[in-house]
Amino acid sequence: MKTKIVILTAVLLLACASAAFAADEGAAAASNTHWRWIAAAAAVGLSCIGGGVAVGQIGAAAMGAMSENPELSGKALPFVGLAEGICLWGFLVAILILFV
Repeated sequence: MKTKIVILTAVLLLACASAAFAADEGAAAASNTHWRWIAAAAAVGLSCIGGGVAVGQIGAAAMGAMSENPELSGKALPFVGLAEGICLWGFLVAILILFV
């Protein structure tokens, strides 16, 4: 099953590559625009998924620590904020991809 998926992926990539090389200059510029949008979406999507995983793990560990010692709540919140910052960096990268 895995070999069929690998072969199908290779064939599709080869077909897309041959179509890209056969395109003229105007179509290449339009194709570049589409790749920029896809790259920006991937930057935001993957960074938000990573940030969500990090916040989930840090939040669970912080709640466990606070259940044993309630004074740790002030020390745990900055770490959650740092994990949320990953999403903001992904958004910043997407803005740079699209407009620079």
